[in-house]
Amino acid sequence: MKVTQRKNRNFDLIESTEYIIDVLKTQFKDKKLFVRYSVEKIEFSIADFFDDNTVMVTTDPGYHPEKKLSIYGLADKYLEVDLEIIEARGPGYFHCRVISGRRANQGRRDIRFKLNTDDVVATNFKISKHTIDLTNFKIPTSIKVVLDQFQTANSQMSDIVIVDVFPNDEKNPILKSMKRSGSTLYIPDVADLESHKALSDDFIDVSRVLGNELQNYIKINIQKGYKSIIAVPIIYITEDEKSIPFGYINLISKTETFGLDKVLDLKEHSFKLVDRIRNANTIFLPVHQKLVDISRGGAKLKITDENLKKSVLKSKGFIFDIVFKLQAPITIYGEVKVTYEDNDELLVGVDFEGNSSRKNEMKRFYSVIQPMESDYKSKLMKTMKNKKKANA
Repeated sequence: MKVTQRKNRNFDLIESTEYIIDVLKTQFKDKKLFVRYSVEKIEFSIADFFDDNTVMVTTDPGYHPEKKLSIYGLADKYLEVDLEIIEARGPGYFHCRVISGRRANQGRRDIRFKLNTDDVVATNFKISKHTIDLTNFKIPTSIKVVLDQFQTANSQMSDIVIVDVFPNDEKNPILKSMKRSGSTLYIPDVADLESHKALSDDFIDVSRVLGNELQNYIKINIQKGYKSIIAVPIIYITEDEKSIPFGYINLISKTETFGLDKVLDLKEHSFKLVDRIRNANTIFLPVHQKLVDISRGGAKLKITDENLKKSVLKSKGFIFDIVFKLQAPITIYGEVKVTYEDNDELLVGVDFEGNSSRKNEMKRFYSVIQPMESDYKSKLMKTMKNKKKANA
């Protein structure tokens, strides 16, 4: 199995083998331990502890581990323990040496529990084909095509229409300011010095950005025959709600003076352009997939659809609907935390990040999952009490 851990836990290394043994004795006597990186949860239990810091473990008789394996469990904090198999004493029965251990430096924020596959399903996956790299501004060709098409279709908006991505060199201080702040450039009258000052915080203060170069800027624009200028940023909103100003729409008039209504109209066009870019950059797969387990903060999904597998493995995260029985779909963004991949299926662990694409979706999600969480806690406590009675 190929395991890719994208978002690591923060661990404290346990240097003392004796301490690891003590934690296993005191905190995991009545708790389950599992094999790390297994598609199906393989349960382990510790049958005996020996004075030489070795242990006897029992597991599924059909499980055949390698020479070394890692197990994990959850008590007050998440624990991982690495074991070396000294001798196999029989099917599912192994004498092991404790090698090392790690303990999460924070407790898990939420209880995770399994779901009945008849009660819930994951569907309507929306995944970006490409990630817009803000650092290097590597814009996919498909998005550049959308920009070119938009410029051609709207060439009548003014004497000069420019739709482009921000340059990497940042030699243009006005475009540099727009990319950094997401503000709008509005110069109603190129010949007027006062027109180069910002109307509000939503606009670029050209006089401040250019400083001593302002007069030369005005002179060049007048020589070119420019009368009025507007430029609005193209701001792409990612699935996890990060704003990326990566391009701009620039109108330059030689015949008329632009009013604020033209600015608002151009902003509206930029929103429509972003919608077109998102549609061109998004794969929509309305397939049904299983939710293996869930918590308030995340979930594990079993991905069997081949097209979805390919997309998920390349994505940072994706939007999808969780549909509980007799409930309306709840739209959530999941950031991929870990993937477990073999020849037959793909398991994906996701964290629920940010807000979903629909208002108050997370609030509604919590209201649905809360009674399930309470029921699971009640059953878990009952099981632990029964075990203690049986061992008494």
